[in-house]
Amino acid sequence: MRQWHVDPKLLCHKHLLGEHVEHHMFAGSILKGKSLTGYIDDGLVEVHTLIERHAELVREMRRRDYNHSSPLPPGLAEKLYTAGAVDELENLNELRRRCPLCRARIKRLALA
Repeated sequence: MRQWHVDPKLLCHKHLLGEHVEHHMFAGSILKGKSLTGYIDDGLVEVHTLIERHAELVREMRRRDYNHSSPLPPGLAEKLYTAGAVDELENLNELRRRCPLCRARIKRLALA
């Protein structure tokens, strides 16, 4: 699980929807009281940005005419805490390396 924390417009279909699903998984873990320490220590999540980042992903999903019907669970805001730091530039480079579809979107949209 991870937050890419790059501009959602740069994510391919798979990575956009994947990060969205992972936000729901993080939310579920937080509400169940499970530790996210490993994800935090590895720079994979910023707990305090889950709600805002989910909203960014949803806006992009709607811009692409995807159907979104999964709000984050109630009570999450009260359980969030400040922890974690995701390196957006490192993740952007990882997406370029890992995913040809993201690489193409990054190249195309970065020039626009």
